[in-house]
Order: sequence, then structure tokens, then C-alpha cells
Amino acid sequence: MRKITVVTGTRAEYGLLYWIIKGVHNDPALALQLIVTGMHLSPEFGLTLETIEKDGFPIADKVEMLLSSDTETAIATSMGLGIIGFAKAYERLKPEIIVVLGDRFEIFSAVSAAVPFRIPVAHIHGGESTEGAIDEQFRHSITKMSHMHFPSTKKYAERIGQMGEISENIFCYGAPGLDNIHKLKLLNKEQLAHDLNLPARKQWALVTYHPETLEKDKAKIHIEAILESIKKFTDIYWIFTSPNADTEGRIIKKTIEDHVRHNSMNSKLFDSLGQLKYLSLLKNSIVMVGNSSSGIIEAPSFRLPVINTGNRQNGRIKAGNVIDVLNFEKAEIVTVIQKAISKEFKDSLNKIENPYGDGNTSDKIVEVLKAYSLSDILRKKFRDL
Repeated sequence: MRKITVVTGTRAEYGLLYWIIKGVHNDPALALQLIVTGMHLSPEFGLTLETIEKDGFPIADKVEMLLSSDTETAIATSMGLGIIGFAKAYERLKPEIIVVLGDRFEIFSAVSAAVPFRIPVAHIHGGESTEGAIDEQFRHSITKMSHMHFPSTKKYAERIGQMGEISENIFCYGAPGLDNIHKLKLLNKEQLAHDLNLPARKQWALVTYHPETLEKDKAKIHIEAILESIKKFTDIYWIFTSPNADTEGRIIKKTIEDHVRHNSMNSKLFDSLGQLKYLSLLKNSIVMVGNSSSGIIEAPSFRLPVINTGNRQNGRIKAGNVIDVLNFEKAEIVTVIQKAISKEFKDSLNKIENPYGDGNTSDKIVEVLKAYSLSDILRKKFRDL
């Protein structure tokens, strides 16, 4: 049995990896080794370790690395703790392939620790660009330390090739998170209202905002601009999800908590929803505001209008449902929300296609993990253009 070690550190990332984890777990030729780290182990972020356990996946190891602070020093220290923890896990588990997704500092630590162990790394969602976040640097570094690449679009596959990776190790199958849309039975509005205690008769809007980690001391200013803007739309019920464990993320969360406390009749905050409820909210909302990658990757499948604020997602391929607002000007955000919820704009989205695939990705990735030869994969060749 080939030992496949999957690393997950956030609730959103776990949702994107779910069908890959399940596919590995159910394949008799593969042995799943699931390493849980980061936000999954923190009660502050919903302790989503419990969700993984309820899904029935055996957890091979837990790597504690998050500190109770989100300063620059705390994040850098967490990365160091992560490398130490992953080194101990790899020494014990002896993986044959490590599977990671994305661009966060937890994943950078996991991959960095794998290098001296000479373990092949399979990286999902490489080649992308998020110009407003330090994740940009982590992502491309992870690509260069990886051996198998699973980009979500042809353009991203070309970028990986541009970084010198050979085409035989690049497999472009789309975004695995879209599999959830096609494989899960999403909840209707009435079911969701009952489960989350939301007003079924009001229109819903979703706000998911994370720090722009290349900007210092701007998080509070940015989220306050969004909150002041949405106050204009009193007939809409605003549903917030908590930010990630990034620098200044706690400032954003506290500001949202204060807003919800004073606007409890038309807003609510959730620390963690899980993929089923989160995707069901995308399906049943009239607009999404913020800077989450889910507005770029998953929302087009629902033809949901998305107001993408700031620079965090700059550089990503976007469908016609996304309206960019680079400056946090209250008047501009209000105007763009009005446009997004208009009948004219919604009608214009009837024929858009999701550039990130058709929701048939995870099974293909599992087949590559199962069958690909590892005999000489560690000797990376640089492909010159």
C-alpha cells in the first residue's frame, strides 16, 4: 500500500481536500495518513478537528503550531514550530507522498520540513496569484519544492511551466473544491434557515473578508469601510464568516463582532460553517462581499454576484460574476453592491461558465497519486523556455 500523507490546516482547505481524502481512504491500494494542524486545533477558529473526526477519517498526527496572537512575530514563530512538528511527524509516519493545497504559512512549513526527508510533494492550486497577500510568496516557493502539480486552470499550468517545472509532472484537472457542489446535496433556503437560525423571509448576503497581509495596520480600516457600506442595505440579512488566522485577523473578527452586536436584527457571525452549509449559503444568497477565494472559484458555479474588495485576490482568473473594488471607498462599495443585486446584472450571469472546471477533479488526482512512478521523481529537472 502506498502511504499518502495529506496535510490540512484550515476549515476551508479541508473542504477543498475532502473528496481527495475520501478517495485515498477508500482505495485498498492506498494508506491514508492525515496530519491536522493550524486552525483545526484551535477553539478560537471553531476547533474543526471535531468535524474531521465526525467525517470518519483517522488522524495520523496533530501538529500544534498556532500561537494565541496574529502579530508578524507570532506568525513567523508559528512557522518555526510547524517545521519542528512536521519533522517529528514525518520521522514517525515515513510518508511516500505528501499532499498539500494552496499557499498558507502552515503549508509552507509542512513542505519545507519534507525536503530533507526526500519525500515527494503533490501540490494543488499552484501557479495562481494573490498580489495582496504574503501567500503569493509561499505559493510559488511551495511549487518549487513540489514534484507533482495539480493547477486549477490551463493558465496556472503554464505559469508552473514558466517556473521551470517539467510538463510530465503537471496535471491540469480543475479545482477540487467544485466537486463539493456536484457531489453534496446542498440545502435549500428553508433547511438552512432552520439549521442556522436565520430569517427565511429576508434576502441573504454573505461577507467573507480576510486580511491583506502585505498591508500593515489597514485591516480595521478596510473592514470598517465594508461594514459602513452594507448598513445602507437594511432589507438584506448579512451573514459573516470569521477571517483566517492571518496577521491582523483578530482585529477583523473583533470589529465584525462589535458590528453584529449592534446590528443583531439583520446580521450574524459564524466561526465555522463547514462545506455543506457554506456552499448552501452561496447558493441561497443574493450577493457576496469580501475577498475570499471562494468568491472567485466556487461562486461562479452558482452565478452569484461577488464584490471583490481590495488587492488580496488580484492576479486570479475571474469569471463575469466578480466585480472588483480596489479602493475601500464607502460610496463606491455601495454603488457596486447596488449594481450587483440589480436584475440587469443578475440576468447577465445566466450563461457564464466557471473557469475552474466542472467538478470532476478529485478522482483524477487520486488516480495520479496511486499510479505515478516515484522512482526518479526527486531529481528535479529545470525546464528552460
